[in-house]
Amino acid sequence: MAAERGLPSVRRRLLIALVALLTSTLLLQQPATGAQGPAPTEVILATTTSTYDTGLLDYLHPRFERATGYQVKTISVGTGQALALGERGEADVVLVHAPEAERAWMAAGHGTRRLLVMYNDFVLVGPPSDPAGARGQPIGDALRAVASSASTFVSRGDNSGTHILERQLWQRVGLTPEGQRWYLAVGQGMGQTLNIASDRQAYTLTDRGTWLARRNTLDLALLVEGDPVLRNIYHVMPVNPAKSPHINNAGAEAYADWLVGPEAQAAIEAFGRDRYGQSLFIPAAGRSEAELLGE
Repeated sequence: MAAERGLPSVRRRLLIALVALLTSTLLLQQPATGAQGPAPTEVILATTTSTYDTGLLDYLHPRFERATGYQVKTISVGTGQALALGERGEADVVLVHAPEAERAWMAAGHGTRRLLVMYNDFVLVGPPSDPAGARGQPIGDALRAVASSASTFVSRGDNSGTHILERQLWQRVGLTPEGQRWYLAVGQGMGQTLNIASDRQAYTLTDRGTWLARRNTLDLALLVEGDPVLRNIYHVMPVNPAKSPHINNAGAEAYADWLVGPEAQAAIEAFGRDRYGQSLFIPAAGRSEAELLGE
């Protein structure tokens, strides 16, 4: 009888041991992820409005995601803001077009690499009637004509790559337009700036890609193009992972490598040809900035 009373206790101990064994087996079968958990799959990209407004990123990112398994979250702002996001560790990688600001950003230790991806150029657009007489002139003479005629000029005014170049162009001709009644700084992206210029029949500087993508919706004409100082060069720069423990450095480096690789470069070259009859951006991986600027 004593042995029979002990049976339930034995069974319980055996059952507990069996459950522990099964649990251990299941845990051993799970993939090891380390103390930090699984590797992040989202890559945060801070980039300019021109890459977004043209539709280029919507064209490229599904290809990158299929090729690598990463998912891209895009923050579209001016170049200055994109660089600031990277500096604060709030983005994993930046794609921008202000070479002087980029070099300073890299020198300050904010990025790991700076890779040339592509280029297009800037153009001056304005009212089809061209009251300032800017059409066909070198960009410096065209800006002088706008200023001397007090024709309205719309500036992005947002410290973007386009705005940085615009300020440099005014400086080249010895003019300071800020504060003039004819000069309107709107603090907007490229697409919205073009809309405002169209509504006000004003002049503005724009990258060719956004112009081509938007021109059919605008009452503006292309007036100045082809000046060597208007070359628009884009670099990709992974953020230094020391900026934040949350930076997805592996994803950022994979994104940079993919952008300068053969699949992305072929896609960039093809983008826009079917709709506009020309590429909106020219692939340039492996070339030098000095070569593109004719230095």
